[in-house]
Amino acid sequence: MNFWQKLVKKKKPFFALAPMADVTDPVFRQVILKCGKPDVLWTEFVSVDGLSSNKGYKKLIRHLKFSKKEKPIVVQFFGTKPENFYKCAQLAVKLGFDGIDINMGCPVKKVAKQGAGAKLISNSELAKEIIIATKRGAGSGSSRIPVSVKTRIGFNKIDTKNWISEIIRAKPDAITVHGRTSKELSMVPAHWDEIAKATKLIKKAGIVAIGNGDVLSVGEGMDKAKRYGVDGIMIGRGIFQNPWVFSEGNFPKGIFDPALSDEKAPFSSERNKRIKLALYHLKLHEKFWGKERNYDNMKKFFKMYISGWEGAKELRMELMITKSATEAFTILTRTK
Repeated sequence: MNFWQKLVKKKKPFFALAPMADVTDPVFRQVILKCGKPDVLWTEFVSVDGLSSNKGYKKLIRHLKFSKKEKPIVVQFFGTKPENFYKCAQLAVKLGFDGIDINMGCPVKKVAKQGAGAKLISNSELAKEIIIATKRGAGSGSSRIPVSVKTRIGFNKIDTKNWISEIIRAKPDAITVHGRTSKELSMVPAHWDEIAKATKLIKKAGIVAIGNGDVLSVGEGMDKAKRYGVDGIMIGRGIFQNPWVFSEGNFPKGIFDPALSDEKAPFSSERNKRIKLALYHLKLHEKFWGKERNYDNMKKFFKMYISGWEGAKELRMELMITKSATEAFTILTRTK
């Protein structure tokens, strides 16, 4: 019984943090552990082509760092060459990951141009070859780790039944369905009716089904799971509205609702809690990445931390024009 099956048996629905490029890196995952750990964590996606080259390996291997506290953790790979998925699956086993996920849902143009990510929806034969190669590389017997797929309901148009049926033929251990096509990006509400259709096919094949799209709270996820039949719920962008989303009760006592506007929220020690979390993230970012990752990547997180009180907007604007972590640290320390 692999960890997906054990998880379904133990908890239904289970909750996972979605893999997000330049977001779910080793640093941000440590922040999430502070706020409330989901049942499963994912890495940000990593190129199998990059990892399979000597030069790329040296640059990308740090992206695969994780701590024991993060387990179970799934590594996500993207690319188009089955042989490289095979090699990287072997690496994932060696590094101690609990599972391997194949990205077949990223709609970003530079990824699609490679024929990877969501573009694989248009190439089902290659998609199946990749799944099979990854499974071969993922070990055998008791040492085998499960292989999953994260995908969408179509490329240019909704094609749920045909596409999901193709994936199922390669027998992955779990499938995460994001309820939009690649063309739709995140511009329309997620089609949970299509996720339900996919779920019926997936579960009939004895595969674990995970739903993804527009879930902003544990409570909402519980409702979606009950209504649409998924085994698990994946939360992505919702983490930016509430970094405590996975904690018990969905919002810890003493932390005010981030949905409150800056004008309506009371000025209180709650502001300090968010600022302390931002400082913690900044420190970890500098310690782990140093000059290896551009400081500007941190700026996407400022709205998550700096919101919910009077004056937060002005503080964010000040932080957004900073040019270094040291500069941001000085501002936040002064504000605390």
